[in-house]
Amino acid sequence: AGGRELGPAGARAPALTPSAAVRFSIQLPTDRVDRPAEFGTAAAIGELARAAEEAGFDAAFVTDHPAPEDRWLAAGGHHALDPFVALSLAAASTTTLRLQTHILVLPYRNPFLLAKAIASLDVASGGRVIVGVAAGYLEPEFRALGADFERRNEVSDELLQALPRIWSESGLELSGTGFAASGITALPRPVQKPRPPLWVGGNSRTAIRRAVEHADGWIPFPTPKRLARHARTATIASLDDLAERIAYAHAHAHTVGRTAPLDIGFVPFGFRMDDGGHFDAAATREQIGALEALGVTWVTVALPAGTRSEFRRRAEAFAEGVIRYSPRE
Repeated sequence: AGGRELGPAGARAPALTPSAAVRFSIQLPTDRVDRPAEFGTAAAIGELARAAEEAGFDAAFVTDHPAPEDRWLAAGGHHALDPFVALSLAAASTTTLRLQTHILVLPYRNPFLLAKAIASLDVASGGRVIVGVAAGYLEPEFRALGADFERRNEVSDELLQALPRIWSESGLELSGTGFAASGITALPRPVQKPRPPLWVGGNSRTAIRRAVEHADGWIPFPTPKRLARHARTATIASLDDLAERIAYAHAHAHTVGRTAPLDIGFVPFGFRMDDGGHFDAAATREQIGALEALGVTWVTVALPAGTRSEFRRRAEAFAEGVIRYSPRE
């Protein structure tokens, strides 16, 4: 993708998008740390990743919570396996499936350690990594990791600018919050050029500006007002809300002179699949068409399941009803 200018607010939505049709990413249930034998072994992760690839999903993603607070967990939060361990196992069991972090919290990490982990996975997978990142919002997790919650936005910008330099420069001189490097040449280089795609998560105008200025994609997510307050981000509760945020991305791109397209990943509003794997496929397809018309290029779904076999059935049901759907004559 490349070449077309991101226009001002009110510009035609396809100016934001690559020419390819919408693509699909599915969550691997590596947050099910309560059932490690079912979901957390190398064999289990490999099986689920292969199921996603065989069903026709373009990518699989995992989440990131290294030190969540007990109170947040009790309110519905979750642990997760280390994202690079999980995606390495997924990479070993697949050949075309993209491997997505969704999301990594940037301020938790030293830029050189993060660059090494991403480059290692990109090399090991043959260039299949998509790096979804965000500034984070769980203050107790920041404290547990010794990260600066108040400066999370500044540190996020700092790391987004540091990563491409670490992956490409020799004899690097680079300093920032908590690090100072002199004469560093980081190897291996990522397979993808000029870098693995960086996608920024979050609904706020700060997140949108960060994506437009420093990244290759933007990952907003549906948020009613109550959740938006808790997650310290902006409300996106309707297609109109999303359209307004995309218009802002167009406008900011025009302001800063961005000419490259911006991938946009989004979760369909209100998507539900029942225990039997049934869902309103027609309504889902209709909504995805509306999202694509706004400029969304990736659709992201989570299909909660109690067993691996249930996950496979649900992935296949979604693929049959949406990804591979072809209307009969």
